[in-house]
Amino acid sequence: VIKCKAAVAWEAGKPLSLEEVEVAPPKAHEVRIKIVATAVCHTDAYTLSGADPEGSFPVILGHEGAGIVESVGEGVTKVKPGDTVIPLYIPQCGECKFCKNPKTNLCQKIRITQGKGLMPDGTSRFTCKGKQIYHFMGTSTFSEYTVVADISVAKIDAAAPLDKVCLLGCGISTGYGAAVNTAKVEAGSTCAVFGLGGVGLAAIMGCKIAGASRIIGIDLNKDKYARAQAFGATECISPEDFKKPIQDVLVEMTDGGVDYSFECIGNVGVMRSALEACHKGWGVSVIIGVAAAGQEISTRPFQLVTGRTWKGTAFGGWKTVDSVPKLVTDYMAKKIKVDEFVTQTLPFNKINEAFELMHTGK
Repeated sequence: VIKCKAAVAWEAGKPLSLEEVEVAPPKAHEVRIKIVATAVCHTDAYTLSGADPEGSFPVILGHEGAGIVESVGEGVTKVKPGDTVIPLYIPQCGECKFCKNPKTNLCQKIRITQGKGLMPDGTSRFTCKGKQIYHFMGTSTFSEYTVVADISVAKIDAAAPLDKVCLLGCGISTGYGAAVNTAKVEAGSTCAVFGLGGVGLAAIMGCKIAGASRIIGIDLNKDKYARAQAFGATECISPEDFKKPIQDVLVEMTDGGVDYSFECIGNVGVMRSALEACHKGWGVSVIIGVAAAGQEISTRPFQLVTGRTWKGTAFGGWKTVDSVPKLVTDYMAKKIKVDEFVTQTLPFNKINEAFELMHTGK
């Protein structure tokens, strides 16, 4: 058993608490990882807020991390102690019907136990003050050591800087993949990206790499515009600057609507705007943002009858074990941006400050 520091969420709506936790050794087909760097994501904040119907407390959150394998359980063959890895919140077992289908990346092998905050055998590897602590998204990267299923880990280039590539564990891969895998953005096309946070910037990057000729960024926070343009946005607008709905503005700006739009916020009203900003006959809108529990999307069916397509994506459609190492390689070869997504680097004990910076859009 390893004793180490972890940020524990004891209950919903309260700040994280830095505690000493015990991390049990990995069982069969499990891997214990020394986490070197982690990022914070709105999904962590969503569960911490208490709005997540699957949220269990007390829990160790975090799902954008990178580290070094410390030890492996029985039967683990794909990684060994000392390997550099990224934990994966969507595993890839290679055996289930989802993994065998090229149309999806949603491996279902450990979905039920992962959703309950437990390892595949139905137990936890974390204890604190004598209490069992739940896992989160199969990763729990807000701990100096974590245990994950062996199908939930990608071995990456040992030379990669872990304080940067941890971001490929969620946000960057998600937005980038939404453009290149889910939407399949074409050269010369017109795109609109709603929400210019990390995922939105990654979607812009994907649109640019795919050769889009016009990429319109939409956000209420104008402080985000310069950065969006550095990533490839050709222009940025705020819905507050117009008297009419933003979809009508975009349809006028683009002679009938955009070819591709991306919702990177998790707001059902914006999801509707993103669809309705698409061009009749061929426009495709991709939902990336995760809306709160119980919310529903709506539009007039005529929007779809007249040839628009509404799609969604999780982790950008990447089959994780296969794709994450390649994304790291692409970053090392300077084919995709990663460093530019890092705005602040804080010590672990300032994790609550990191959440505050995220909430203020900084």
